[in-house]
Amino acid sequence: MKIALASDHGGFELKEALKKHLVEDRNMEVLDLGTDGPGSVDYPVFGHACGRAVASGRADLGIVCCGTGIGISISANKIKGVRCALVFSDFMAEMTKRHNNANMLAFGGRTTSAEDAIRWTDIWLDTPFDGGRHERRVNMIEPEDEEISSLE
Repeated sequence: MKIALASDHGGFELKEALKKHLVEDRNMEVLDLGTDGPGSVDYPVFGHACGRAVASGRADLGIVCCGTGIGISISANKIKGVRCALVFSDFMAEMTKRHNNANMLAFGGRTTSAEDAIRWTDIWLDTPFDGGRHERRVNMIEPEDEEISSLE
C-alpha cells in the first residue's frame, strides 16, 4: 500500500513524524509530496497535490497536515474522488473509515501531537469500511449531475 503525504510549513514536522512511522514501523511505501522544510508555503498547493495523487491512483490513501488541518483538508476535498477527514479523536479516526470510507486524513501540526496523529493514523489504517447502508451514503457525496438531492 502506498500513502501520499503532504504538508505546508505548519504541518511539516508532523508530516515527517508520520512518514517515519509509516516507513519504519508499518513498512509502507510513502509518496512524499512536500513541503521539504519549515519555510512558509501555500497549503492549497500541497492539499491539491495529495488529493490528485489519491484520486489518480498514484497513491492508495493520503495524509495532509497544515497548522490546524482545516485549510489543507478543504483544499484536498476540492479534488473529485477525495474524501478527506480532519480527525482529532480515536473515535473519529475509526468512524471516518468505518462509516465514511475516507481515503485521506488531515491533521493540524499546531493542534495535534505526533503521538496522537500516529495513533489515529493506525486506527484509520486498521479499521475496515462497513459498507452496506454506509456505502450508499458515501456514493451520494459526489452524485451524478442528473441526480437530484432528496431535499430539493
